[in-house]
Amino acid sequence: MAKFSKHVISVVFFAALLPASAFAQDTAGSNADVLKGRPYSPYADRNFPNEVYFGDTHVHTAISADAGGGGTKLKPRDAYRFARGEQVTSNTGQPVKLSRPLDFYMITDHSDGMGLIQDLFAGTPEILADPQGRQFHDAFNKGGQEAADAAYKLTALFSQGGVPDVMNYQPGNPAYRRVWEDIIQAAEEFNEPHRFTTFIAYEWTSLVKGKNLHRNVIFRDGPQRTKQIEPYTTTPPVGSPNPQDLWAWMQKYEDATGGNVLAIPHNGNLSNGMMFALQNDFKNAEPFDSAYAKQRQKWERLYEAVQIKGDGEAHPLLSPLDEFADYETWAMGNLDLSEKKTPEMLPGEYVRSGLKRGLELEAKLGTNPYKFGLVGASDTHVGLTTPDNDNFFGKFAQYEPSPKRGDHLSKENKKNGAKLFSWQYITAGLTAVWAPQNTRAALFDAMERREVYATTGPRMRVRLFGGFDFQKDDIKRRDLALVGYKKGVPMGADISKAPDGKAASFLVYAVRDPIGANLDRIQIVKGWINKDGTTAEKVFDVAWSRGREPDAKGKLPPVGDTVDLSIPSWTNTIGAAELGTVWIDPEFDPALKAFYYARVLEIPTPRWTAYDRVKFKLDLPKDIPLKGQERAYTSPIWYTP
Repeated sequence: MAKFSKHVISVVFFAALLPASAFAQDTAGSNADVLKGRPYSPYADRNFPNEVYFGDTHVHTAISADAGGGGTKLKPRDAYRFARGEQVTSNTGQPVKLSRPLDFYMITDHSDGMGLIQDLFAGTPEILADPQGRQFHDAFNKGGQEAADAAYKLTALFSQGGVPDVMNYQPGNPAYRRVWEDIIQAAEEFNEPHRFTTFIAYEWTSLVKGKNLHRNVIFRDGPQRTKQIEPYTTTPPVGSPNPQDLWAWMQKYEDATGGNVLAIPHNGNLSNGMMFALQNDFKNAEPFDSAYAKQRQKWERLYEAVQIKGDGEAHPLLSPLDEFADYETWAMGNLDLSEKKTPEMLPGEYVRSGLKRGLELEAKLGTNPYKFGLVGASDTHVGLTTPDNDNFFGKFAQYEPSPKRGDHLSKENKKNGAKLFSWQYITAGLTAVWAPQNTRAALFDAMERREVYATTGPRMRVRLFGGFDFQKDDIKRRDLALVGYKKGVPMGADISKAPDGKAASFLVYAVRDPIGANLDRIQIVKGWINKDGTTAEKVFDVAWSRGREPDAKGKLPPVGDTVDLSIPSWTNTIGAAELGTVWIDPEFDPALKAFYYARVLEIPTPRWTAYDRVKFKLDLPKDIPLKGQERAYTSPIWYTP
């Protein structure tokens, strides 16, 4: 086991971190007196989530028009087989398999245009009679770059509301219904409770002149309820791009079926400031009202913090004192690059600024609309979730492994200078869920209570508890989960009204991915709102591997770097296999609302571009990054006076 500096107390191997509950009833006899109400067996009467499950909440297959049109051939059943650990043949004919199966999976093909791509390939009489429809039919059937360009063109048309009527497939279309029922059936075929859980889901792909307001809609329910409806879309008059209309549809679904549904927004970094706005941009920029805040908190309890299209936790211009804020940052523009990014847009785009804005709005409205937990996902459009850097199969079919993808220009707006290169796509990410078992009900309920965290791909195990009674010696216990639930609340929950003389305290620990890299450090990110209504933030290093001490200004030296780009690989001769501590906020003000979340950093490891460089013997431009520090973000814990 790794040794730690005096500032870090080592924790035990993770299998021992999941002990029994302390809340069992006393049993008769002297042993009960000795144990003071706890059974001898530390695993008896366990009544809290005792396992973490990893999965993907955002996956597209050939059913999505932009995926299928761009060359993706894999359909939902292929994606499920791959996710549960089987080897499949990729869209470009390459064998591919995961290092380890996933625990759960959600296929979220686009609701707008469901069934369209199949009819475009086939060439229905209606589509062939339309000049634009015939152009798309011809391009998609030619394949290759022409099909990829057509897919981008179709996305751009959709972004600007320009899809021809003949191609605007909406609920009520027979092809639409047929595809939706097949999505449901595929999920049912592959759902194996306690082994591999599938969810019925779709993506609601709202775009306001190219500004990304996408949500993934996830059902707790099976076919009995989900077959009663067809997915909501963004195209009037059947659908709407306004999230409030989506929430109204979700309410109607629950009222009509007795089911349960939630929505997960993603890619605020492509919304050009709209994702975490301070005003209602669908109502002439009017101030939000309390009804909006309550609806958003009810339906959107999670946010996708990281995925293939960039990391969305923080931005260096918003967090200039955070040395790790500039991680896989996308800042080129909106989704279709029709509008270039400006610094003024950034506060409405990132997790940390969104959480702070939530505190601002709560002070005015009484409810925090941006009170969300954090998840990670892929947003793959090839039907393959490949979060490992040595196994990355890209965003679209044209970015599956090949010598040409490393420095390929993905898309460009020559009028405003916005550009996206294929090397900017990243392998992220995964959602980790703390739940008592691997079933739809248990996983969904954990997501609703926000007991989840995001990773950029590695399967590190992380837990965070908050309260007022944690003591430094608590970290010495082997039954840390028991201590966490007994003395406090888990990630995603609330603490309030600090007792006199007590500061908020946090029990946090992390264990590396068993086949991954060691850990560099654990940080606590704190955000708060001052009495004058302004917000602030600070990042605290709370646990780190041995051999380092903060300098006079409190800055912790880098962990080091063992990456060998010639292989590429790294060694776990630096960092720690596990880290943990009890951290008591040294700047706690019991009168100020605040949030806290943990960020766990790995030691540096090779990026997927480094693996491409070696495998294909490439001479890549120097501005293409070849390594980075993977990480995890827990859901926050909120403090209310």
